[in-house]
Amino acid sequence: MAALARIIVLVALTGPVLWTRDAAALLALLVIGAIWALATIVDLRRVLPLALLTTGEAILVGIVCGIVVDTSTAVLGALCVPPFTASVFRGLWGMATSLCAELAMLVVFAFLIGGPLTAEQLSAAFSWSVTGLGLALIGTFLHGALVERSDPLAPYHYAQSLLRQLIGISEGLDSGLDPVALGGSILSAVRDEVPTVAMTLYVARDGALLPLVTKSLGTPEDVQHFEALATQCWRQCAPVQRDRLFGFPLLADSGTTGVVVAALPDGTDVRAVGLDGAVRRLTATLRPSAVHLDTALLFAAFRDAASAEERRRLAREMHDGVAQDIASLGYLADALAAVATTDAQHERIAMLRQRVSAIVTEIRRSLVNLRTSIGESESLGAAIASVARNLSEVSGVPIHVTADELTERLRPEVEAELFRIAQEAMNNAVKHARADAIEVHCQVRAPAARITVTDDGRGLQPGRRDSHGLKIMRERALLVNGALELTDSPGGGLCVSVTIRGDGGPEEITVLQPDFDDETRVKA
Repeated sequence: MAALARIIVLVALTGPVLWTRDAAALLALLVIGAIWALATIVDLRRVLPLALLTTGEAILVGIVCGIVVDTSTAVLGALCVPPFTASVFRGLWGMATSLCAELAMLVVFAFLIGGPLTAEQLSAAFSWSVTGLGLALIGTFLHGALVERSDPLAPYHYAQSLLRQLIGISEGLDSGLDPVALGGSILSAVRDEVPTVAMTLYVARDGALLPLVTKSLGTPEDVQHFEALATQCWRQCAPVQRDRLFGFPLLADSGTTGVVVAALPDGTDVRAVGLDGAVRRLTATLRPSAVHLDTALLFAAFRDAASAEERRRLAREMHDGVAQDIASLGYLADALAAVATTDAQHERIAMLRQRVSAIVTEIRRSLVNLRTSIGESESLGAAIASVARNLSEVSGVPIHVTADELTERLRPEVEAELFRIAQEAMNNAVKHARADAIEVHCQVRAPAARITVTDDGRGLQPGRRDSHGLKIMRERALLVNGALELTDSPGGGLCVSVTIRGDGGPEEITVLQPDFDDETRVKA
């Protein structure tokens, strides 16, 4: 940046000097050009400290300008370069030092060579000094941006300020940051304006439209045709109407937040209802709600990304720290067994080795749980099958997973919570229930879903004070408006079931298929 400024100013000053054939000014420009070339080389090779380099450049340029100012003022344009380069390198303090140094040298050498400066010379020196001051202020801004970019902690400081702002702002959000609740209120507003029998709010996530909330009055077959209409509406970013189905985009300042698709009752006269006018009114009145929903979706995406990164960080620390230390204890136990002299010593060392191996197995299982993510799999059932496969290999307990899923997926945050619930239920069955076999069933009809984990173990045991698994599963279910149930299996053991009904609130409950058909399953 400094070299580019020097070249541009040098070329701009050389043109008029060559045109007027001012020999003294041309010689001065050659000297200044040599000074700037030397300053650029010194800067690239880091031979001198930046303070000495910028101050020296200003002093030399001021001396040259002071020597030739008595014969030509055309060279005074070079005075604007040293303050700019100094401000880029050193900020505001560098600018002030450089400007004062070059002006002092200009006045001193001009007085020594030709006496006091004339009014014309003072005017030219003032004009170029003010120009240099303006460029230096720009350079100061660039210096701040470059220093912030080079600071490895700058992103964290910036993130801290944003998070503090988010905490303060979230306290004033009267609508909250729950996407499902906000989506339910949007569909309620649509139903108040237009008589509908089924509605679904779609939002975009990872390049695909996913159903956020569905409300239906007993005609779930209408919902099956919503996805194609929603895709068309999203692509056109305009209302779409097909027979008694219609859809319109939710527009926010940042663009399209989501798409509402609804079905009118059979036999409804679209003109009598005034559908076109109602859609126009809804598009306008729901703009604030679209902003609320977009904010909630961004917050959910940030929360999911932060949670996934924290789980990966914990997995790395466990693998590189405690896992390695405990594994080394196993090697130490093997070394002790080699020098044991009595049967009692052999027995105790063998018991120690067995317990160390069990701890290592538990740590490996925890690492798999931490590193496995729903985002890495093609579907929720595939993610559950993957973690079940790893858990079965580590524990030796057979886990059979069956899945019944359509191509339409749940929202990522819903899939993540359901995945963690199923993961915790399988872990509990392996660790505490002493199960010989585990059956997992996953059925998804977005936005509804049901997952059951059944084992043949000891059943539900009295809770320990340090056990929080069941409480955490209930909390995860509540986060996605789900219901967690624990029942005894007919042949012994425990059945953990979590159900997402896809409703927009406690007053209206919607299930795309009224009852899950447990007999229709596809092996995963």
